[in-house]
Amino acid sequence: MIIIPAQLESYRSLKDKTLKITFETNELNPQELLGIAENINQFGYLAFKPEPFKQEEKLIMESLEADYKDSVKTASQRLRGVLYVLFKKEQDGFDTFTRFYDHHMEKIITHFKSKLD
Repeated sequence: MIIIPAQLESYRSLKDKTLKITFETNELNPQELLGIAENINQFGYLAFKPEPFKQEEKLIMESLEADYKDSVKTASQRLRGVLYVLFKKEQDGFDTFTRFYDHHMEKIITHFKSKLD
């Protein structure tokens, strides 16, 4: 668990209706920095309040288990989302997302099938 003082700097809505939240910290010691680096791209829970956490609150947070399977997108959902954003950016001559998606999925499947030989 990482607990560091931070200032909530900004947030913005993303296309998939999630939020990007930005925090700013003072200089971090090597242990705090390591804690952040070790958790890059990990799913977790964020707690924020203006005052420092009390010891009892820290113990409660430490005891919580991250059960997030229902709230995290599967790899296939993430790939479909990425392909959709790419389609919005550049259609490559496709008139519908379904055709775009089918074409690119076939390319991915063919790529990995070729590695089976």
